[in-house]
Amino acid sequence: MIEPCVGRPLFLALGSSTRANLSIRFHSKVSSVFSQRAMAKTTPSPSPSPSPPTPKKVRHEMELFGDVRVDNYYWLRDDSRSNPELLSYLHQENAYTDSIMSGTKQLEDHIYTEIRGRIKEDDISAPMRRGSYFYYTRNLEGKEYVQHCRCYVPTSGVPTSVYDTMPTGPDAPSEHIILDENVKALEHTYYSIGAFKVSPNNKLVAYAEDTKGDEIYTVYIIDAESGMLVGKPLVGSITSYLEWAGDEALVYVTMDDILRPDKVWLHKLGTDQLDNSCLYHENDETFSLDLQASESKKYLFIASESKITRFVFYLDTSKPENGLVVLTARVTGIDTSASHRGNHFFIKRRSDECFNSELLACPVENISATTVLLPHRPSIKLQDIQLFTNHLAVHERENGLPRISVYRLPSVGEPLERLQGGFAVDFIDPVYSVDPLESEFESGVLRFSYSSMRTPPSVYDYDMDTGISVLKKIETVLGGFDASNYVTERQWATASDGTQIPISIIYQKNLVKLDSSDPLLLYGYGSYEICIDPTFKASRFSLLDRGFIYAIAHIRGGGEMGRQWYENGKLLKKKNTFTDFIACAEYLIDKKYCSKEKLCINGRSAGGLLIGAVINMRPNLFKAAVAGVPFVDVVTTMLDPTIPLTTSEWEEWGDPRQEEFYFYMKSYSPVDNVKAQNYPDILVTAGLNDPRVMYSEPAKFVAKLREMKTNDNLLLFKCEMGAGHFSKSGRFEKLQEDAFTYTFILKALNMLGSEQQ
Repeated sequence: MIEPCVGRPLFLALGSSTRANLSIRFHSKVSSVFSQRAMAKTTPSPSPSPSPPTPKKVRHEMELFGDVRVDNYYWLRDDSRSNPELLSYLHQENAYTDSIMSGTKQLEDHIYTEIRGRIKEDDISAPMRRGSYFYYTRNLEGKEYVQHCRCYVPTSGVPTSVYDTMPTGPDAPSEHIILDENVKALEHTYYSIGAFKVSPNNKLVAYAEDTKGDEIYTVYIIDAESGMLVGKPLVGSITSYLEWAGDEALVYVTMDDILRPDKVWLHKLGTDQLDNSCLYHENDETFSLDLQASESKKYLFIASESKITRFVFYLDTSKPENGLVVLTARVTGIDTSASHRGNHFFIKRRSDECFNSELLACPVENISATTVLLPHRPSIKLQDIQLFTNHLAVHERENGLPRISVYRLPSVGEPLERLQGGFAVDFIDPVYSVDPLESEFESGVLRFSYSSMRTPPSVYDYDMDTGISVLKKIETVLGGFDASNYVTERQWATASDGTQIPISIIYQKNLVKLDSSDPLLLYGYGSYEICIDPTFKASRFSLLDRGFIYAIAHIRGGGEMGRQWYENGKLLKKKNTFTDFIACAEYLIDKKYCSKEKLCINGRSAGGLLIGAVINMRPNLFKAAVAGVPFVDVVTTMLDPTIPLTTSEWEEWGDPRQEEFYFYMKSYSPVDNVKAQNYPDILVTAGLNDPRVMYSEPAKFVAKLREMKTNDNLLLFKCEMGAGHFSKSGRFEKLQEDAFTYTFILKALNMLGSEQQ
């Protein structure tokens, strides 16, 4: 058994952070002032000005390993986000952006109307059966948020089938609205539900609510029929990780003062939050906690993970008061995750030798007796599994593309041996995306989502006995959309070390000439082993239908080509991410997809780091760049363990307290490498409440670019004052952001034409 941690649930009030306790000296001196009048008040926005804001410079020196870095804009960081001078500067930047883009507002509105016109505003998701209910979400015309609904349809004893449908029409059972997010969001400028969990007996719902964009949640438990609150909300520094432990208890995770998920709690209904039991406290600041329910719902799995190590505990949901039990040991470099069926745990295990993971099974009563079900395969990455009473669905990646293999399992109680005879689910498009969806454990029906760059998001039910797939839902795209008008391709660029880098491409076949004259938007990410698969996005067609080519560079640092693809784009190999992206850009130019005068680039968060790095390295290769909430002050951030994510990401970027990492990270950190040179047109965005990339990073980057760049190309900074890392929360608000970005790109390419009139 695990000894519970001592203490009460964490109630966090975010305050000012302190600098890292390092041997770093600093000296501050004000050397200039705002070009516009500083404002003592925090709310009024200054009048638009045709001249960009010039923030004051306060010399701030940081010395480590005998190297002195000077950051004149360090003062822009204010953890309380209340400094009047700072807020005035951000308002000035927003006003300047509005002023520069005011002449294209009519075009922006037109593009927004165009994008919104493709959306069927009144729609429902594919209903999911749980016992006697179908659950789904509903969008209403003109509304920003969804309703969470269910419909009572008694089971007839017939097994679940791919042909099952929720009754509709005048004689159908009535719809019940469990929760209307539109009502909840009325009093907030930002609203997001991070988790919506129905109790096993379908009587209660627990949901996690964020009203600021800072990803700190309040958990409410309500009666599913009446909507009445059950007990008091759970408050404090709570994550969106929560699961039911039976019908009478809830397990949730809280964060420490740097927003690291570090404690897991058991809350019994009818008790005060102060009496909750702490099941585990992770003291190592490089590790964070995760929480998942088994498909069987008999166990919860609590994992503690770093970027290279992951170990798992389990909790019996029928006896949650008994606490956690170790399932897999804490061993550096070993990464495990778990599932459950019958009398066995299934364990996905990754190590240095089995870098693409293997699948093991062990009896619940003898976890040391493991059997290899699927051995490690160097060319196939084991991504995830879904368990059913009689089947196993394995989500894999091969040659950069996702795939699903299905196996029939022996009856519960029979021995498990190495799996043979799995069969694959077939997909049509040359490049596509497939993701697992919640499925009924006791059925033989696998549910998954499928899309491609020209195929709208689709939900399929797959009969694992017959191999029959049935389309349950496809997103309706209005506005005359015809998938046959678009071509999707996969090309391969050669990196500087000879590695072949896949590129996914889409364009409108009747508009694109492929003679170097076409505009192209290239997207990249390349971090955290995240796979940027080619998915459908309705707003993107506002570019494609204007003759754009859209491409995704699947660069190293991501996970598209397996674990080694990630390993070769992190730590002291991080620059491969940037040179891969440049190689993809050069390939697209060489093959006449575009020219450098027509090449635009885009990336968010860690992808914003990519954008910042490559425009420093090769500014003349790109016409325009969009960096969304970019992680651009790499060294300063990673030297400060008081900043969220720093300690947990030393295994991703490196620990700059070590000399080798310090100088390597400094050599690509965008803020540290801005030069006196010409830059492309640039749009940078930020969210004031962003807990992942502090708003001050993009703000400093923009300020330094304004100071150093030697041409008059556009440099715009747009900071959302009431949003976080994921921007505004409403579905139409997000469309407005796309319209703004596309308008900026068209302006940079001088493609406004008659549309701006």
